[in-house]
Amino acid sequence: MQELKDIIIKDSKAIGKNILKVDSFINHQIDTKLLDHIGAYLASKFPDATKVLTIEASGIAFGVAVASHLGFVPCVFAKKNTSKTLDEKNIYRTYVESFTHGNVNLVSVDKRFLTKDDKVLIIDDFLAEGNSALGLIDLCNQANALVLGVGIVVEKGFQKGRKRIEEAGYKVESAAIVGKIDNGKVILK
Repeated sequence: MQELKDIIIKDSKAIGKNILKVDSFINHQIDTKLLDHIGAYLASKFPDATKVLTIEASGIAFGVAVASHLGFVPCVFAKKNTSKTLDEKNIYRTYVESFTHGNVNLVSVDKRFLTKDDKVLIIDDFLAEGNSALGLIDLCNQANALVLGVGIVVEKGFQKGRKRIEEAGYKVESAAIVGKIDNGKVILK
């Protein structure tokens, strides 16, 4: 998606060799026009999805944008923290390690919102090692929901996330792929 690639080159900041800071347009401040265009792009890759699944917090805006372009299908997000409003007996749970934050989160989805009748598109803002996407796939598998694929806003192509997801048997579509970060410069595929 050329529009996203242009903004990454213009406005992102590289931190070390594997961190890409995109907070001015994706995950702290969101460029809403870009958000809408990314939603349309990723929705077009998985037109048969009946539900979008993402993880809080950065994935929610993109999940909603994709869901709206799929005809306003439901968008469900896996919660990182348990809540008194969740019935512990009626949730799917899995552990997800965050590459960026360096921690492990127990994430959950209420069983009412993920069922065997769903054709799920998983959406996330970043793909690095694939941990979030694989955790969301695990939640879908617990629900016997069909996973159509994984849609990513920015993929770090130099990390193993895509390979891990594809080896598990799932399609991956990314709006932009970073080939490498070299001396503070972002090089796209």
